[in-house]
Amino acid sequence: MMPGMPEISALALTFAFLMGVAILAYVVLDGYDLGVGMLMPAADPEQQNRMVNSIGPFWDANETWLVLGVGILLVAFPASHGVILQALYLPVAAMLVGLMLRGVAFEFRMKAEGWHRELWNWLFWFGSFLAAFAQGVMLGRYLTGFQPGFGYWLFALMVGAALCGGYVLLGATWLIARTEGELQKKSLAWARWGLAWVAFGVALVSLATPLVNETVREKWFGMPQMPFLMLLPATSFAFGLWLWFLTGKKLIDQNREWRPFFGAVAIFVLAFLGLAYSIYPWVVIDRIGLWETAHPSSLRVVLWGALAVLPFIVAYNVLAYWIFRGKARENLYE
Repeated sequence: MMPGMPEISALALTFAFLMGVAILAYVVLDGYDLGVGMLMPAADPEQQNRMVNSIGPFWDANETWLVLGVGILLVAFPASHGVILQALYLPVAAMLVGLMLRGVAFEFRMKAEGWHRELWNWLFWFGSFLAAFAQGVMLGRYLTGFQPGFGYWLFALMVGAALCGGYVLLGATWLIARTEGELQKKSLAWARWGLAWVAFGVALVSLATPLVNETVREKWFGMPQMPFLMLLPATSFAFGLWLWFLTGKKLIDQNREWRPFFGAVAIFVLAFLGLAYSIYPWVVIDRIGLWETAHPSSLRVVLWGALAVLPFIVAYNVLAYWIFRGKARENLYE
């Protein structure tokens, strides 16, 4: 082994872990507010205001995790960054358009009246949907190693639809905890609809990925690890049943309002762990390994920057959630 290789390996693993944490935090946190945005057309005007108020103080903080994850990919793994963003140029552009449109609509709807507000509400929905769908397409393309062909693109489109449903689940369970009355009742029904899409998405990825990738198939279905690995989907299924039971009620006890959200988060965390196991040690499956793309000089320098920035991001998020804890306030932005 070359001198310094153990150090580089440890640094590469550290940055891969940090990038994974940042991506998971973004998916969960920005996922629920994208989900709330996609649920806007199903609510009346008064409920729409309450929905926006429930996410308004947090969505800027949530998106900082996306910046951190992409920043780590760019600086720590520059070779893979170029390959990934070149292959995902169109869905990345669509995601950015969606996020920008959502931000503009959020600001303008507060001052608009009448049909103008309704227009900005629809644009807020469209921006949320476009960003979520684009992220799902990116995931689908990444899992198949950016292979060309109609079938691979169809798979990516279905993953995009499933991720939209997953974000709806996160958004609905967030509203269960943050609202009350008729909107909370609607959110219980929305959560079941989102859970069905999550079940579809998890099944789709779990079945299709091993079929199209021999590396993934060997990792999951080889012996002797297979019986132990099956605990992961079994646990996800158990959380899904528990969440289905929780959201089947017309009313939910005040002391249990956060349980559906934490159940949805648990499903996303388990799915993420499964994906991480399937991919490791590749950054681009079967093309670029973690050690090949790591840049030694960048890793050493940027580690100190990452360790300095991360506490501020965490503190920003914690402070926002602490200040605006409790039920969503009426007319927060009026």
